[in-house]
Amino acid sequence: MCGIVGYVGHRDCLPVLIEGIKRLEYRGYDSSGVAVQTPQGLEIVKAAGKIRQLEARLAKGAPHGTYGISHTRWATHGEPTDVNAHPHTDEQGTLALVHNGIIENYQTLKNALESEGHVFRTQTDTEVLAHLIEKYLKRGYKLERAVGAALRDVKGTYGIAVMCASEPGVLVGARHGSPMVVGIADGEYYLASDVAAIVEHTRQVIYLDDGEMAVLSPDGFHTATIDHERVEKEVHDVDWDLSQIEKGGYEHFMLKEIFEQPDAVRNGMRGRLNLEEGLARLGGLNMTPEQLREIKRIIILGCGTSWHAGLIGEYMLEEFARIPVEVEYASEFRYRNPIVDEGTLVLVISQSGETIDTLAAMREARRKGAKVLGIVNVVGSTIARESDGGVYIHAGPEIGVASTKAFTSQVTVLALLTLALGRNRGMSRDYGIEIAREMSQLPEKIERVLATDDAVKRIADLYQSSNNFIYLGRGFQFPVALEGALKLKEISYIHAEGYPAAEMKHGPIALIDESMPVVFICTRDSAYEKVVSNMQEVRARKGRIVAIATEGDTEVQRNADHVLYVPATIPMLQPILSVIPLQLLSYHVAVARGCDVDQPRNLAKSVTVE
Repeated sequence: MCGIVGYVGHRDCLPVLIEGIKRLEYRGYDSSGVAVQTPQGLEIVKAAGKIRQLEARLAKGAPHGTYGISHTRWATHGEPTDVNAHPHTDEQGTLALVHNGIIENYQTLKNALESEGHVFRTQTDTEVLAHLIEKYLKRGYKLERAVGAALRDVKGTYGIAVMCASEPGVLVGARHGSPMVVGIADGEYYLASDVAAIVEHTRQVIYLDDGEMAVLSPDGFHTATIDHERVEKEVHDVDWDLSQIEKGGYEHFMLKEIFEQPDAVRNGMRGRLNLEEGLARLGGLNMTPEQLREIKRIIILGCGTSWHAGLIGEYMLEEFARIPVEVEYASEFRYRNPIVDEGTLVLVISQSGETIDTLAAMREARRKGAKVLGIVNVVGSTIARESDGGVYIHAGPEIGVASTKAFTSQVTVLALLTLALGRNRGMSRDYGIEIAREMSQLPEKIERVLATDDAVKRIADLYQSSNNFIYLGRGFQFPVALEGALKLKEISYIHAEGYPAAEMKHGPIALIDESMPVVFICTRDSAYEKVVSNMQEVRARKGRIVAIATEGDTEVQRNADHVLYVPATIPMLQPILSVIPLQLLSYHVAVARGCDVDQPRNLAKSVTVE
């Protein structure tokens, strides 16, 4: 959360800083600001609201220089106001700092600094860090050493970029719990909280690890720990380009990413499926066939949409790999004393690979001795680097805050893992071939679902003024109901709940009347007849029914007000198809209500604070 960009080089830095945080606005958009070293000194401009508010202020007078930092904020401590916007400064205004994360002991530090005469202007925890660095600068420390000393006093999470007028051309970045990358170009150096901000300028990056700093100047850079021990870092090449983070003619990133799902799923399977033998090859697991057979239990950790994908993975793995599976909210896992015994495999699922709750839960599982595999999208992310092995989903950059293509790609990878483990533990070759062949047909079937977009829009227009929705499904489709409800809540601000269809009778049925839309995921599977019975119960109470059904099913039409059809596939893969009309429904409802689809209120991509 929050976006940070820093630049040191030979050209005017302001366009680089503004364009960079625009590409990171999905990480936070409550306020924004820039700090630039000019011949007249350090100049700071900031504004509450989205980046366009900052641009309006810059149009009245913009600072220019070859060295600066910028920030787009997701508010934690302090309301999103001009004063609380980043960058923050010391008392003299000669030091500027931008920060992603939370300083947990900020009040203790603030009290101590106030007792020494420091005066604070904002409600933020970040300002405390700026004053703390100032304290060490006044002792005669150079900026690098002062930042390291201040960070040793801090408890919490941070990704920071700091500059000081007394050391022009020097930019210091550091991280603990919040991502930070260094970009390297010809005589130019960048800091960013996400590669997306700088890929236009360079594809060569260094990923900082927790407790590390980078010191940039026009003459070069070096990396070290916050204790000032030099660290040699590997330079990575970014394998995607700018076009992948542009809208490409679509009105919103979310719609673009929904329509990218055929390619995203195809990329997730590329080179991994053996159709002739019914096998899945996942070399990144770093586990031998013998080790895979020794797995006694699996724990899946995730948050939000990733947790829903994990629930589908649970159904897959238990049914076809015959391994007991538990799916845990990563945010709760480490706050109890989870049992992680010998033979436990932990799967951590995160689109960004930086989700702080998932990362902390992964570290707790490793501390307890578990083998941990990551299922992530972002190459080089912290979870990818710290896990024992794993699988990249290869969905490509996902910019829309509401995750879409990452979800279907995560479920695809969980299906691959199920096939690999199932074949390793007794699944027949014939059934393995059936799964592999059905998986290979998914991209074409997704395209058929996307062709129903106009029909989905018509339904969305009818129900866009509703105040509540209920989503119901059974078996593999129950997590789809949860995901459909989450999508609607996230971007349209309509209250929606997902339930197992049979649970409707145990409370939620009291909510149903003629104004309540109820979305049933009612595809042909072993629970089909029971779901149809649940539909009849809703119809008897005058609920308005939207059904997601299998192509060719005419029975559903007798019980539903509206039917959206998806192609048939085997039950374990059906969620990949049935979720797409629900993604489109949430999108079109939000557009009809005039909501900001890509930047919904109070949300941000890549949750890096607890």
